[in-house]
Amino acid sequence: MQRLMACLLAAAPALALPPAAAQAVPPVAASAQAGAPLTLSQAYRAALEHDATLRAARAGADARRERLPQARAQLLPNISVSATRNKNDLNSIAPGPGGLPLESDREYMSGSRALTVRQPLFRPAQMADLRQARAQVADANALLDKEVQNVAVRVATAYLEALLAQDQLELVLVQKGAYTTQLDAARKRFAGGAGVRTDIDEAQARMDLALAQELEARQHVGYSRRALQVMVNMPVTHLAPLDPARLQLTGPDPARLEDWTARAELSSPELRSLQAQREVARQEIDKARAGHLPTLDAIAQWSRNQSDSINNINTRYENKTIGLQLNVPIYSGGYVSSQNRQAVAELERADQSLEATRRDLALRVEREFRSVTEGVLRIRALEQAVRSNDTLVNSNRRSFEGGSRTLVDILNAEEQRVIALRDLAQARYQYLLARVRLHALAGTGNEATIAEVDAWLKP
Repeated sequence: MQRLMACLLAAAPALALPPAAAQAVPPVAASAQAGAPLTLSQAYRAALEHDATLRAARAGADARRERLPQARAQLLPNISVSATRNKNDLNSIAPGPGGLPLESDREYMSGSRALTVRQPLFRPAQMADLRQARAQVADANALLDKEVQNVAVRVATAYLEALLAQDQLELVLVQKGAYTTQLDAARKRFAGGAGVRTDIDEAQARMDLALAQELEARQHVGYSRRALQVMVNMPVTHLAPLDPARLQLTGPDPARLEDWTARAELSSPELRSLQAQREVARQEIDKARAGHLPTLDAIAQWSRNQSDSINNINTRYENKTIGLQLNVPIYSGGYVSSQNRQAVAELERADQSLEATRRDLALRVEREFRSVTEGVLRIRALEQAVRSNDTLVNSNRRSFEGGSRTLVDILNAEEQRVIALRDLAQARYQYLLARVRLHALAGTGNEATIAEVDAWLKP
């Protein structure tokens, strides 16, 4: 029976679907033979280059960085040149001798040229705007760092989800092979007069359920690989599977939750972004208060005019001026005071958002920290459960041959063993993903964490 079981398991992928249906599935099986497997590190590097969400974040950061030179330009000299050239047709009527009107027509050219230089000397609103722009650039950089770390989590999630889907498909195929063996054995015993019809019906029911589960598993394999393909922008046909022999079940380093929480509060790009937003709100208050303050500019101008009025036809003159311009606001209908109250409220909102995120970050760090530490214990417990279920399956088979167990007992033991294997696979992938998330929350080494997980995959 064991030799027959091994043969069926080896042939299960080929026997899983009829030839016509097998041609519709190849993204899962046939195309996997096309080339070398895609490793997690390769997927991460491809996502850093091709992921549309990250590229949009980079473009958004570049756009927000331009806020700084724009704010700085408001404090630098402003130089402008103006020129006009006009053709004038002057028709005039004036009293003449004897009270008769005297009419005259005259055509002449007029024009002007001017060069103006304005240098802001004291503009508190623009100075606060410059400080605010620096904070906004810091916010943009932090948000970009956050998105880069999110790429590591999203790629690891999609990659491990695809591996889990493949493992679940293989477990369904193993289960289906076992049911096929038991169904054939039940039919032979019934034909020989030693079995009962109930054994055949029980095995057939389990077999039909396994076929439905296989279709669902194959669909999930295709979808999970497609999700990864969207991020890496390349065909995903073969992934490097997890090697349990290489997997090192170690706890977080450092081993204290407080250290991870402090590291997250210090390096988290999410907190850095909110701290920058708080600074933006603080500078908005300074901008609002500047509405009550005067402004002072230095102005220098050179101008040349020709025939600038009907009284100065054919007259040219050149003027050079230099001086100061002072603007003192007196009353704006309460607009500036309203802006100030609005800015104070925005600062309070930014402060509370920062505090709420800090608390939530500590909670998320604790969750991932415990997922790593408790994941080690859970994996070891499930490994023992798998060994126990292997023993249970063999014991039921021997007892069935001795007549003390029924076929239903064997089927139940096989199903329990598959469940244990499925739980073990899920626990391993959850452990790996928890490590990636923990480092991402702490703002440390995405590349090193991905490489660490990648070392536990089969080449």
